[in-house]
Amino acid sequence: MDMKQILTIVAACVLSVSAWAADGVKVTVQNPLNHDRTDEMVEIDAAALRRRLKTEGSLVVTDADGHEVPSQVTWNGRLIFQPAVGAKAKSVYYVKAGQPQPYESRVHGRQFPERVDDMAWENDLVAFRTYGPALQRSGERAWGYDIWNKRTERLVIEDRYALELDPEVANVSRKLRKMGRDALAQELYYAVSYHVDHGNGMDCYKVGPTLGAGTTAVLAANGQEIVYPKCYTAYEILDRGPLRFTVRLTYEKTQIEGNTVTETRLITLDAGSHMNRCVVTYDGLPQKWPIATGIIVHNENPSAYVLNPKAGYMGYEDLGDVNQYREAWREQLNKDFGRIYVGTVCTSQPCEMAFRQGEGLPGAIGHILATTAWQPRTAYTYYFGTAWSRNPRTDFQRLADWEAYLSRFAEHTRQPLKVNF
Repeated sequence: MDMKQILTIVAACVLSVSAWAADGVKVTVQNPLNHDRTDEMVEIDAAALRRRLKTEGSLVVTDADGHEVPSQVTWNGRLIFQPAVGAKAKSVYYVKAGQPQPYESRVHGRQFPERVDDMAWENDLVAFRTYGPALQRSGERAWGYDIWNKRTERLVIEDRYALELDPEVANVSRKLRKMGRDALAQELYYAVSYHVDHGNGMDCYKVGPTLGAGTTAVLAANGQEIVYPKCYTAYEILDRGPLRFTVRLTYEKTQIEGNTVTETRLITLDAGSHMNRCVVTYDGLPQKWPIATGIIVHNENPSAYVLNPKAGYMGYEDLGDVNQYREAWREQLNKDFGRIYVGTVCTSQPCEMAFRQGEGLPGAIGHILATTAWQPRTAYTYYFGTAWSRNPRTDFQRLADWEAYLSRFAEHTRQPLKVNF
C-alpha cells in the first residue's frame, strides 16, 4: 500500500468520526488529581442532553473512537457512565440518540420475603444486607448493615439465598435430627449455607443489636446515647442496574426526647465500587441535632481501627464471627474468614471521630463513631463499604491497605471528576 492510499484511508476515518461526532454531544471529563481514575461514576442531566439532541428517546455513550460505553439513566434523570481519565488529564466521550446495547448487569438487589424480609444488594465486588419488618416482628435484634463477603465477579445473592433456604435440604435435615443424627444434619446444613465459603465468598460478619458496618443513628442524652434505628418498615427500589442499584428505606416512627422522628435512607451502590452512598433524612427533629455513623468493634480485634477526622474517613479490620460454627467445626471453617475491612467516609465537616465503649453488645466492646450535627430540612450524605482479604480481584491484606483506599476515596469525593458538555 503506497502513501497515497494510506492518506486516503486516514482521511476517510477522520471524516467518518467527524460525521458521527456531529450527531452527538461532546462530553469532556477532566481529572484534577495527579493519578489515573477508573471505575468511578460520572453523572449528566439526561433531560439537558435530550434537549441538545432534540430527542425524547434513549441515549448512547461512546468514547472518542466511537466504541460504546455502558451507561444507565437513573430514577432521578441522570445519565451515568464510568470514564477512564489519566492523571491531570481529560477524556472525551460522545452522547447521541439511540438504543444502548443490552449490557450485562453488574449490580443486583431485592427484598427477600422468604428470609424474613431481608433487603440484600450487591455489585461485582461486594454485597450487603439490612433487615426488614418480618425480622423485627420475630423479636430477633439485628439493626445495622451486614456484609456478605465476595470473591467472584458474579452476582451471587440469589444463589446464596436459594441454597440456604432450599426446602428439600431443610426437610432432610429435620428428619436427620428426629433420628438423632444431629451432627450429620449440621454437616448437611453447612454444605449449603451462605455462612460457609463454597467458592464465591461467605457471610461471616456479625451484626446483632449494633450499628454493624456503618449505619447512622440519632444521638440522645446530649450525644451520649445511641438511638438504634431497628429494622426498616417500607422500601422502594429505584434503580436496578446495569451500573447502579438504588433503594429507599423508611423506618418506623421513633420517640426521641419528646419528638416523633421518621428516618429515611437512600442507598446507592455503583458497579466496581467498594462503597455505598447513603443519604439520610430525619422528619420530626425540630433543631440541630447530633447524629453518628458507627462501625461495631468486636472483641477479637479491639484496637484494629483508624480514625482520620481531618480526611473524613474511619476504618476497621474485622476477623469474623469466631463463634459462628458449632465447636466441632470451628477449627476447620474459621480459617476461611480472612480479614473483613469496614469503612465509612464522611462528607460533612466538622466530623468528630472516636471509639466509644458500649455495654451489652454481644461479642463486641463498642463502636467507632463519626459524629456530626444534622440540620433540619437537610440531608446527611456519607459512604459506607467493605473489602475482603480473600477477594483475588483486590489487594487488601492489611489495615494499611484499606486505609490507603479510604484516603483515596475520600479525596475523590472532595475532588470529583469534572464534566462539561
